[in-house]
Amino acid sequence: MVILEVKNLKKYFPVTGGVFLRQKGWVYALDGVSFKVNKGETLGIVGESGCGKTTLGRCIMGLYHPSDGQVIIKDQIVSNLKSQRRKELALNLQMIFQDPFESLNPRQTVKEILEEKYIIHGKKNGNLDSEINNLIERAGLLTDVLPKFPHEFSGGQRQRIGIARAISLEPEIIICDEPVSALDVSVQSKILNLLLELQKNMGLTYIFISHDLSVVKHVSDKIAVMYLGKIVEMADANDIYNNGHHPYTKALLSSIPVPDPGLSRDRIILKGEVPSVENPPAGCRFNTRCEYVKEICYKKEPELFKNGKDPNHLTACHFFF
Repeated sequence: MVILEVKNLKKYFPVTGGVFLRQKGWVYALDGVSFKVNKGETLGIVGESGCGKTTLGRCIMGLYHPSDGQVIIKDQIVSNLKSQRRKELALNLQMIFQDPFESLNPRQTVKEILEEKYIIHGKKNGNLDSEINNLIERAGLLTDVLPKFPHEFSGGQRQRIGIARAISLEPEIIICDEPVSALDVSVQSKILNLLLELQKNMGLTYIFISHDLSVVKHVSDKIAVMYLGKIVEMADANDIYNNGHHPYTKALLSSIPVPDPGLSRDRIILKGEVPSVENPPAGCRFNTRCEYVKEICYKKEPELFKNGKDPNHLTACHFFF
């Protein structure tokens, strides 16, 4: 069952300059992104910094209004909802932010942070204290943290509080925007295992955004690889890691560290500079860095289509490797 669908989503930010701050161009942060996610699945979104991963998550969440395209949740178009309907949507769609030091209000106690959502949505009742206690325990913390303030906790503990806030009111979809990138390596696995446990127990659907391919492999069912505002390859997680087709995907995979110091990996070093998102190249956006570039790559933009026998393995490339 498809629970989330994104159709040709675009987000352009105006670029201004000069004395009068006149608009002189656009930043093409997202430029035609489409995919579907089934209920209970995890879709991993990977790519270099600046490729549009976080913008995609914020557009789905409604924090950014898309320039074009649609976000559809359970057959309802939600990308053009007004504020009141958007508030209703928030019951079903939540976000875990990257920085646990910035995403929590430093003036509120943990209990106040968790209570706030119930108050906003009119869900406060006589059992609220019991629900808050249950929330914090499901996030792997003790109830004695409730009267404390965020500055009294470590990064991992703060992220657990953020996760507890996200699962309150039991949403169906959670957007995880690099939820472990700001944490120590020793803490990352614990947070990832917590997310997987909550997904199993609550039937959650995740959009998991990260630049760390080893982390994405651990948690994802499907993976979409983004480059300069577009998806260049999308397939099941194992297919991406074992048989990635796009040259950019292969370069990303070659950069994953090998845990055995006695082994080495053949690195693919991309040449050239990442093009400006204000002036992306014509044709294939990867043509400035691709070693297999041909004349057609400068003239025609490749579309996502199936590769070989697997209809679920999509690649935006004029050639397969």
